[in-house]
Amino acid sequence: MQSFKTYHPLVNFTYFVAVIGVTMFCMHPVLLGISVVSGFAHAWVLFGKRAFRTCLYLIPLCIVAVLFNVLLNHRGETILTYFPSGNPLTLESVLYGLAAAVMLCAVVLHFSCFTAIMTSDKLLCLTGRLFPSLSLIFSMTLRFVPHLTNRIQKVRMAQRGIGEGDGNSLRRLRQAITALSVTLDWSLENAVDTADSMRARGHGLPGRTTFSLYTFDRYNRGLLFIILLLGGVVIGSGIAGKIRFFYYPALSGNTAPLAYAAYGVLCFLPILIEIREVFRWKYLQSKI
Repeated sequence: MQSFKTYHPLVNFTYFVAVIGVTMFCMHPVLLGISVVSGFAHAWVLFGKRAFRTCLYLIPLCIVAVLFNVLLNHRGETILTYFPSGNPLTLESVLYGLAAAVMLCAVVLHFSCFTAIMTSDKLLCLTGRLFPSLSLIFSMTLRFVPHLTNRIQKVRMAQRGIGEGDGNSLRRLRQAITALSVTLDWSLENAVDTADSMRARGHGLPGRTTFSLYTFDRYNRGLLFIILLLGGVVIGSGIAGKIRFFYYPALSGNTAPLAYAAYGVLCFLPILIEIREVFRWKYLQSKI
């Protein structure tokens, strides 16, 4: 089965740039709603029930975003009530705060999907030829935290194996400091070995060839064309002023059904690909 993550890194990267870019620079409520729903659906496909946990973490951030906008921004002509300080609470400020909160949720969800799909090898495939040193540092930075966590767990298991896993609070603190020190020494030693290995393999030398597991076939070209076409429709509508939406001083905006449909298809492309592959797999099984 060919899921969205198995496509070429250029296709994946272009998709996320288009979706996240429109989400961050367009405050139209329809587009924001499409973005946050598609982001949650994509996160559900990738992470399962962990997507709900991510949404639970985002609820306090959304509440803070709404409260900050309501307390600091009093623009708008629809006054709901007055604060004890005499400043008005307007409907427009509440809706703008909600829109900002939805945008924040959508961006976080899409970035969580980005980190799951755009792995370090895909980033190296994209930037390895143009910026070899920068791409290597970036990929090593991405894998530093999970590697550090894994090594700390191994050191702690080794401490428990020799009977140093129990004790009072002071003793456990000393053991934690020792585990962290050992882990950092381990990571630094591994970094030196990695640097020596890359130097021995000719990393950064002119004329150096690169190896990649990804091939840019006709399926990738077709999907990239669809992403660029749909993204071009949305961006063109934005440049033409067809997807503008104003919250102040009163709610007003344009309607662009073509841009809504294009952005909806663009955002839900990974889900559509997964659905297509499921039906294709069931069809092939029925032929057996």
